[in-house]
Amino acid sequence: MRISEMRQTSTERFTLVFDDGSAMKTTLDIVAGMYLYSGMELDEADFEALKNASEYSLCQGHAARLISQQAMSKKGLRDKLVQKGETPENAQKAADRLEELGVLDDSVFAGIVVRHYAAKGFGAGRIKNELYRHGVPRELWDEGLKEMPEQDEKMDRFIRTRLTDPQDRAQIKKVTDGLARRGYSWSEIKEALARFKAEAEETQWTEQ
Repeated sequence: MRISEMRQTSTERFTLVFDDGSAMKTTLDIVAGMYLYSGMELDEADFEALKNASEYSLCQGHAARLISQQAMSKKGLRDKLVQKGETPENAQKAADRLEELGVLDDSVFAGIVVRHYAAKGFGAGRIKNELYRHGVPRELWDEGLKEMPEQDEKMDRFIRTRLTDPQDRAQIKKVTDGLARRGYSWSEIKEALARFKAEAEETQWTEQ
C-alpha cells in the first residue's frame, strides 16, 4: 500500500490518503517519528503498525483535552475515553501515561471532590458516595476526607431554615431525614439539633 497524499488538517493532525482510496487520521508525532511522506510504500506489517500507533496517539491527545476541560480520576478518564469510542487498551495506556507524567493524580482529585461537595453542604457519607461515583480508589478516601472543612455551620444553617419549632416532632423528623440524605451521621445530627435547641432557648430567655 502506498501513501498517495498527506493532508495537514491542523497543527497536530494529519489525514493520510492511500492509493486504494482509504484514509487514516494520524498526528504530527507519528508523521515525524515514522518518517512518513507522500509516495511512501507500506507493507502489511508497516500499515498495521502505523494504524495502531496513530490510534494510540490520537487517544493520547483526546485524553489530554478531556482532563484540561475537567478534573477527573484515572478510572473516570478511562471510562470517558471508551464512551467516546476509544479502545479499552488505548484508553488504559493513555491514562497510565498521564499518571506517569503527574498530570493525572487520584489522590489530588480525591481532595478536589471532597472540597467541592463539602462546599455544597454534604457530609462524609454522601461525599464517600461521590468519591465512588467519580472512580476514586477506596484506599484514597480517608486521605481525601482530611481535606473536608468543618461542616457545623452548614448543618446549623440547614436546620435554622427548616425548623421553626424545636418541639415539633414532624419537623424534627423531616430535618433529620434531610441531613441524613446529605450524608451526616446520627451523632452529628444529634449534636446539630442540640445546638439549635440551645440557641432557641437562649434567644427565648433573652427576649423575656
